Amino acid sequence: MKILMPIAFLSVGLGAGIGVGIYMAPSEAPALEEAETKPEMAKDKSHKSGKEGKADEFDYLKMTKQFVVPIVEDDKIAAMVTMSLSLEANPAVTDTFYAIEPKLRDRFLQVLFDHANTGGFDGLFTQSDNLGALRKALLEVARKDLGDDVSQVLIMSVNRQDT
Repeated sequence: MKILMPIAFLSVGLGAGIGVGIYMAPSEAPALEEAETKPEMAKDKSHKSGKEGKADEFDYLKMTKQFVVPIVEDDKIAAMVTMSLSLEANPAVTDTFYAIEPKLRDRFLQVLFDHANTGGFDGLFTQSDNLGALRKALLEVARKDLGDDVSQVLIMSVNRQDT
């Protein structure tokens, strides 16, 4: 009797779980409606370009790792800046972007090091003029490899940690 009670409770619990799972499962109709609305949702992702006046679609291509930039003062590391970057680009360059990402990371790091060496991360480094100049320099580098298909460089996060 002691052995049958746990087996009975296990069987009842298992049966109840399966029954609730079947009862709560989504029906087939919403899946069809969802599939039909996905193309419409993709169209909503298009953006108007102020320069051209026609609708262009963009993908947001995230750089896989953060950038770490040392701030050197008096031959010592005084701070570390970490940044996360993404590109707003034509979907046609997505495969090219991931194929050349190491080369692009190298060029972006050089721009970030130059920005740090000229004092770009000192003081009020998050000021819009300062970050605007950095975005512009990064965009020029991105366009060397990916052409005009890149419309913006987006700074997703920036953090400075003093040592």
